[in-house]
Amino acid sequence: MPASTEAPTRVGAVSPASATSAAVDSRLTPGGPGYRRMSFALFLAGVATFALLYSTQALLPLISGEFGVAASEASWTVAAATGGLALFVLPMSALSERFGRRTVMTASLAVAVTVGLLVPFAPSLTALVVLRAVQGAALAGLPASATAYLAEEVRPKALVTAIGLFVAGNSVGGMSGRVITGWVAQEWGWRAAVGVIGAIAVACAVAFRLLLPAPKHFVAGSLRPRVLLGTVRAHLGDPLLRRLYAIGALFMTVFGGVYTVIGYRLTEAPFSLPQGIVGSIFLVYLVGTVSASTAGRLVGRLGRRGALYAAGGTTATGLLLSLAGSLPLVLLGLVLITSGFFAGHAVASSAVSKTATHGRAQASALYQSAYYIGSSAGSTVGALAFHAGGWTGTVGVGLLAVLGVVSITVLGTRAARAEQRLATV
Repeated sequence: MPASTEAPTRVGAVSPASATSAAVDSRLTPGGPGYRRMSFALFLAGVATFALLYSTQALLPLISGEFGVAASEASWTVAAATGGLALFVLPMSALSERFGRRTVMTASLAVAVTVGLLVPFAPSLTALVVLRAVQGAALAGLPASATAYLAEEVRPKALVTAIGLFVAGNSVGGMSGRVITGWVAQEWGWRAAVGVIGAIAVACAVAFRLLLPAPKHFVAGSLRPRVLLGTVRAHLGDPLLRRLYAIGALFMTVFGGVYTVIGYRLTEAPFSLPQGIVGSIFLVYLVGTVSASTAGRLVGRLGRRGALYAAGGTTATGLLLSLAGSLPLVLLGLVLITSGFFAGHAVASSAVSKTATHGRAQASALYQSAYYIGSSAGSTVGALAFHAGGWTGTVGVGLLAVLGVVSITVLGTRAARAEQRLATV
């Protein structure tokens, strides 16, 4: 990939928050110059990120078969990738504060796609898990840097929509990765399937770097540990940000658990579906693409907390429907789970970017860290619950997580009302 030509504004330059109206007006807006290129570039980055991150999820029954391991052991090929991302997202966000969002995103994709081309040759489950952990750590430079880039380069009124499009790219990547791997694996095995995903990710990475506009509002920060820790403490000390981080983690606990285990459920009786059909089940991610990209309108109608209640209720309804022994009802349940999850994720992640007035990359990184910790926890706990109690056990874990989302949102509603009462005194 070509070297970055990003030329960040140095420390001491005028920040976007204090810029003149002319500088604010130069931010990207729907229909304006550069907005479409930016949206498509980050959409492709989202596609590559989720396609690589979850490339083994639909293939877990095949991986279990080749290495002779249970679902709970094979699930580590997913948990290691999301765990690596969760651990490294904060350090990578710090690098993006110093060297620029575009530079870090480009480097992260370059390393991740290189590892992706090595994954098909893993000689053992242990080697596969290690490669997946490295791949997840490399991908850590994408999520927080992308949302920080959008917060700096896009006008505030268009931010939810812009982040929703990035999240929509995530959903397309997750869907296409699973559908493609399902059909390829049915004919040529799981190794060929993850190899194809690696090649697709290379194409996305090259197009991303060529299309993404150079930033105009980036202000370089410091890499000094004391400054970074101070920023992190400030974000963790904000009650609203803490609630948003917990909500992201809980939503992803549901999603990670459901989609890690669903392949096992559908390949077993009473459904006994072939691998290609199981992979095609992930076409329901298209619903997530729509719900994420329309999250801005949902917030406009219901408010942020109302949108989170709606997302939680939709997810819970889907979990309950998925308990049915009828395949159409199971599919409807997956549609609702996916719709609720992506809407909730888009609302929460955009709220983080709006709430943070400084250190946006760190604020987004903390959200992404919590989010992917939730994914790792969901993958592992969901698989263990499935081993212990079947699909009912996995659904039980998901319902507990949704209850947590609703409870935290209720606390936020009460806190907001208390602030309003104090303001009127």
